[in-house]
Amino acid sequence: MTLSNSSPKRFAALFVALWVAAGAACAQPDPLFTQIDGIVTELSAITGLARLRPVDYDHISKDEVARIMAQSIEDEIKPEEIRAEELVLKKFGFVPADFDLKKTTLALLTEQAAAFYDYRKKKLFVLDSTADPLQGLALVHELAHALADQHFNLQKFVAGANRKDDSELARMAVMEGQATWLMFEHLVRPTGQSLKDSPELVALMSRAPELARGQFPVFDRAPLYLRESLLFPYFKGMLFQQALVQKLGQAAFTEMFRHPPVSTQQILHPEKYFAGVLPVAPPLPRWELRRKWRILGEGAFGEFDHSVLLRQYIGEQESARIAPEGIGAYYRLLEDKADGRLVLLYSSEWSSEAAARDFFALYQRVLKGKWKSFRADSQTANSVSGEGDDGYFLLTLDGTQVSSVEGMSSPKEAPAAPANTIH
Repeated sequence: MTLSNSSPKRFAALFVALWVAAGAACAQPDPLFTQIDGIVTELSAITGLARLRPVDYDHISKDEVARIMAQSIEDEIKPEEIRAEELVLKKFGFVPADFDLKKTTLALLTEQAAAFYDYRKKKLFVLDSTADPLQGLALVHELAHALADQHFNLQKFVAGANRKDDSELARMAVMEGQATWLMFEHLVRPTGQSLKDSPELVALMSRAPELARGQFPVFDRAPLYLRESLLFPYFKGMLFQQALVQKLGQAAFTEMFRHPPVSTQQILHPEKYFAGVLPVAPPLPRWELRRKWRILGEGAFGEFDHSVLLRQYIGEQESARIAPEGIGAYYRLLEDKADGRLVLLYSSEWSSEAAARDFFALYQRVLKGKWKSFRADSQTANSVSGEGDDGYFLLTLDGTQVSSVEGMSSPKEAPAAPANTIH
């Protein structure tokens, strides 16, 4: 899911590169920095990416990290964009009504940050702190970014995503997944092993976040959507990298940058990436605009988004069963210029009529779950209409398409529902 100018994924991208290093406090900077040349040489041999120039580096205080991260948000995202992103998250029910996106983001940024590569300044920073053996792994991860940046310009690579779909998160998964794969490859090589020959080992390492539970209070308290947005690029991206390495060998480390995946579905199902399966953009409900409205945000709603939404309100099992059946979705959030009323238009396309009917039933449970009050005034086999916390809604099923309009001031504003037939 993205907005017209930015997205929750893009907002998360400002700090996603810090998280994998979060548990690694810094050893004394100088001894650590002496490892850089050897690590870059190893990474170059693994990836086939030659070192084009030395990596610039420096150490940094925790106060400086907080200042840099706050400044990054100010420079990258306008206040109205932050507001729009926050409202989209609230309207879909990903975060509670009193959630403060900027405040939570800054807290996540600075909670345990230890090392990061700034691809705008082309510089590696390591936090001054106490010694920890994991810092060496964090250094490998960030040097993998530095090496990739010399060949593919990571700032332009991320900016090259279409902000009207979830390709931004897919591109973050390319960056972070590759760096995470290389970090763990560096870890196992001294034992004579390699990840490319050990898919079981990769699967085991992809569950690493489970071991970190309880160590980061801000992260643990954050809404599911934000937590998953942070973790997805690292660990789903690592599994995607593994699939490419097994199919393409060393060429995988360049192919994924030259021909990046276009959706989170391609990350989650690499066979769809190889087959060139693209998401569709189903038409939104035909809703008559009788007042003056502004578009706060619009964009694709990807498999990642459906997966988290269903996990949050239904459960892991149903999420795993239904989310992969989506072949495309789109949304638009409108704001009444006069009174600030928000209306959400949403439409999704599914692989079969049976899958669409299943999701139609599940989305009714999502509506009931995200609102404190839910009243169904009219219900047929193909439509449900009524009133929720923020106004009237209409949810419809039409063949393989499920659509909704949420937040109307009157049921008279609802578009015509599809015929009451089961296809």
